[in-house]
Amino acid sequence: MEKKKPRFVHHVGMKIDEAGPGFARGSIEIGDLHRNGTGVAHGGVLFTLADTCMGAALYSSLEPGEICATIEIKIGYFKPVFEGTLVCNATVLNKGKSVASMEATIHNGDMLVSKSSGTFAIFRRKTDAGQWTKPAVSD
Repeated sequence: MEKKKPRFVHHVGMKIDEAGPGFARGSIEIGDLHRNGTGVAHGGVLFTLADTCMGAALYSSLEPGEICATIEIKIGYFKPVFEGTLVCNATVLNKGKSVASMEATIHNGDMLVSKSSGTFAIFRRKTDAGQWTKPAVSD
């Protein structure tokens, strides 16, 4: 059975190229839909790529039944992006029982265009009855 892409990731044209415990690499090819009114890739595109890759890096290192969610991200934009394929490398810097610290870099070719740090929550999903359950598979 082929695993379906999450809807939002599919919508923006992003893909996770590699994910393993504590690491993920994702990419997106910049097109017209990603550009703002001045022709530069919207900062939200880079933010989304970094957030998604950091989440994928952490998710691949979670215990069965655990899920994660972004608490906060700080992002720095170094160079404007007009075109090309952006590649994001994300790593887990520190993983505790309920919080993880993450880092991501985004390159356009050999040029570093953005760097992010993030804090993610680690938890288990609760049912309406207050019992823990396994996460639902994303469609």
